[in-house]
Amino acid sequence: MIAFIRSAALCSFLLTGTSVSFAQQAPRQFPTENGAVTVETVARGLENPWGLAFLPDGRMLVTERPGRVRIVTAAGALSPALTGVPSVAARGQGGLLDIVLDPDFATNRQVYVSYAEARSGGAATAVARLRLNAAATGFDQSTVIFRQEPVGDTGRHFGSRLVFDRTGALFITLGDRGNREKEAQNRTGTIGKVVRIMPDGSIPKDNPGLSIEGWLTSVWSIGHRNVQGAALHPATGKLWTAEHGSRGGDEINSPLAGKNYGWPVITYGIDYSGVKIGEGTAKAGLEQPVFYWDPSIAPSGMAFYTGDRFPAWKGSVFVGALAGQLLA
Repeated sequence: MIAFIRSAALCSFLLTGTSVSFAQQAPRQFPTENGAVTVETVARGLENPWGLAFLPDGRMLVTERPGRVRIVTAAGALSPALTGVPSVAARGQGGLLDIVLDPDFATNRQVYVSYAEARSGGAATAVARLRLNAAATGFDQSTVIFRQEPVGDTGRHFGSRLVFDRTGALFITLGDRGNREKEAQNRTGTIGKVVRIMPDGSIPKDNPGLSIEGWLTSVWSIGHRNVQGAALHPATGKLWTAEHGSRGGDEINSPLAGKNYGWPVITYGIDYSGVKIGEGTAKAGLEQPVFYWDPSIAPSGMAFYTGDRFPAWKGSVFVGALAGQLLA
């Protein structure tokens, strides 16, 4: 299901993994601390919708985790699955994940998707650059521009959100694949990292990985568990992220170049079994979150509010939450 906060000029959305026949639903009103909002269902019939990107004409490209991309109109009509989508490893939390338009989409029609890619030994997050054909029925070009290393054999924690910064470089968030002790602090790989590349897969000249010994050149920051929300701050242009923690450890971060965000050495969460993780909540040389949730909310997508309808919220960041199906 795709639902919009209709009264909020907000361009925020809720994605839930329902799979039912298309039907419009009456708008629902919810009280908040800054006024009532109306949530209106726009589309149904999607299976595990994961990522969304608005086309210039107002239609939406929506990914379905099993491996499909569909176009959704403002009236809620779903297109057939678009052709030319890369093959995905749709198991566990893996599959077709985020989607974002190229900053120059109006002239080059390029789109980027992240997905779990089957490889020898398991699967890993990959990013492909596609070109939407003129009829918008499929993609007529496909080039893989990034592959996570090493490959993991679990079906967990692929990330993965895609965000272009204001220089034209692409941030990719990458989970720890459920292998926290071995990989999140391993500087020789890209598991549990945020990476930053150019649209052709090359490395930006100001990446911290070019100057920090032992880091891969694509790496921007390390020590992340599973970032599934990301957006640029509208005033500063800095990357902000929403990260799945363990029990009580969901975080908001603003990952800075060359910094270590601590997972699993420091965390405000505990293991699902109740056992302590790491060394505590703080340690020299490791970054603190901007904010954390306890109890966890299971964060999903995020967006900054830049509208005028709710002045008290202007400049605030909104985060979808899978636990309780709320908007924080």
